Amino acid sequence: MKRVVSVSLGSSKRDHSVEVELLGEKFVIERVGTDGDKEKAIQLIRELDGKVDAFGMGGIDLYVYSGSKRYVIKDAVPMMEASKRTPIVDGSGLKNTLERRVIKYIDQNILSLKNKNVLMVSAADRFGMAEALYECGANITFGDIIFALNIPIPIKSYRVFQMMADIILPIACRMPFEKLYPTGKEQEINVDKYEKYFNEAEIIAGDFLFIKKYMPSNLDEKIIITNTVTSSDVEELKKRGVHMLITTTPEFKGRSFGTNVLEAVLVTLMNKSLDLINSDDYNTMLDRLNFKPRVEILNEVYLKAESAE
Repeated sequence: MKRVVSVSLGSSKRDHSVEVELLGEKFVIERVGTDGDKEKAIQLIRELDGKVDAFGMGGIDLYVYSGSKRYVIKDAVPMMEASKRTPIVDGSGLKNTLERRVIKYIDQNILSLKNKNVLMVSAADRFGMAEALYECGANITFGDIIFALNIPIPIKSYRVFQMMADIILPIACRMPFEKLYPTGKEQEINVDKYEKYFNEAEIIAGDFLFIKKYMPSNLDEKIIITNTVTSSDVEELKKRGVHMLITTTPEFKGRSFGTNVLEAVLVTLMNKSLDLINSDDYNTMLDRLNFKPRVEILNEVYLKAESAE
């Protein structure tokens, strides 16, 4: 039995554990939240180092991207370095492979993304998704400055987003991570703010905790493309009127785990040194697993009959 553990800076209320079988291998997959306590997360990684098959680093990214440029988030380094024997991943390998594939799958099999108005809550941490949406012809509002820095400046141009990212990311990556992203108890707080940007969008895409923190009470007819959701998250989206929920990672017994968890599973299956794994390896493994995105209709959309002239 293989064991994969995601050690997260997120809320312990979102903890979950499942047993699954993939490619003939049985796995115990666990998510353990430390409620924003970085030292607790580091200690847990040290305690489990060498006793589990792979770690996922949850609630924080090690890397963010702008085009081909990769930036390291300073606060994530001690967590990564706490594991000396067990491989540890942050999900970026899948964000740049699986999430690109999912967007193309949606465009080809579910709905055309061309000219759809998309609010991408944070593109720097999900650059593969953002780039794939751009390639599909979506009209994207990049919300990185809004949602990560709490400054209401939307970016409408892909080129401008890249220019801004090259300026801001080297600075932002050195900031305390909790200033950029909800951790611990902050993950349970909803602030009715930035409603305008949600209302303008047909599709809301990106990290669910950014979506959850600011989503308005009315999300009628919206499509959500995201990652980690719990059963209670799904109920809340349904209550707010969301039409369709699409998660880039598959559902395991009622829960869509984060990309860090799934990447840790794939690394275990590959049985290959992390420094030798590339995007082709991830894509080959994804082909073998034949993962499909989770697609769930939460509320039907009824077309309004046009009034007779």
